[in-house]
Amino acid sequence: RAAGAAALVGVVLLPAVALYRLSTLNGAGRLTLWPTLAEKAMAQVQDEDLFVELDADSNSIAIIVKHIAGNMRSRWTDFLTTDGEKPTRDRDSEFEAPPRNRAELMTVWQNAWSVLYAALEPLSDADLSRTVAIRGEAHSVIQAIHRQLAHYAYHIGQIVYLARHFAAPHTTTRAITERIRRRLARAVTFV
Repeated sequence: RAAGAAALVGVVLLPAVALYRLSTLNGAGRLTLWPTLAEKAMAQVQDEDLFVELDADSNSIAIIVKHIAGNMRSRWTDFLTTDGEKPTRDRDSEFEAPPRNRAELMTVWQNAWSVLYAALEPLSDADLSRTVAIRGEAHSVIQAIHRQLAHYAYHIGQIVYLARHFAAPHTTTRAITERIRRRLARAVTFV
């Protein structure tokens, strides 16, 4: 599968494709770096702080998790055959009424990532050359994967930032640890 993915993008293997390639070679391998980073950050936060908004224009960690989960369910359910923006998705509601406690929040989080992994696992080389729609806009499968991983990385950065704020000065979470930085550097390869 990796060789087919590389041929599709030419000389440089894009980061999303590299992450995809590694995920197919290793279960969900490298893709687990992002949720693990957020989970480690959230684990250092007191339960009540998961639901705190810093100001009226900010989202809590719980709201960010709910939004990521709603996005994942929409984008990755029937990924190859239906528009990634499902008519059943109510995006605005993702920013209201978060799960009631840490256990519910983590269930929402883990279930959402399971949807993503289930969508990526069966992709073949032929699937990588297909076109999918997100909000009616055509994307190659590779573009769609890249778009979504960038979106999740952005929000996971917010989660880590908020967790550091609430857990300080006792936090052990760094934005990207040296070990993760090395793994990501290895994931971006040249053909």
